[in-house]
Amino acid sequence: MSPTATLGWTPVCPSDRLDLDRGVAALVDGVQVALFRTAAGLFAVDNLDPVGGAYVMSRGLVGSRGGVPTLASPLHKQVYDLTTGRCLDLPGVTLRRHRVRCRDGLVEVRLRQEE
Repeated sequence: MSPTATLGWTPVCPSDRLDLDRGVAALVDGVQVALFRTAAGLFAVDNLDPVGGAYVMSRGLVGSRGGVPTLASPLHKQVYDLTTGRCLDLPGVTLRRHRVRCRDGLVEVRLRQEE
């Protein structure tokens, strides 16, 4: 087992495979994750839309509100803060975030349990 795997980090793809402000879906340890590279950094969230119930968040629209990086659901257009996962349109709704990093040119994700 590699040292990376023992720390809970799963290699996903080379960093140059992530286009700026475009999402990509990946299966990480059986969980669908949406990855994004923005001017503010790398973000990983559940691909499951918490309101619509479909696995579509990787197709969402990346933007910002007040300088905060955001993601709008492609289904019903709820907007989520990518740094916290909090829905900016519906109080109490959150999008689960995961840890993400770029190491030696490779994007790695570490799943978080329910928050």
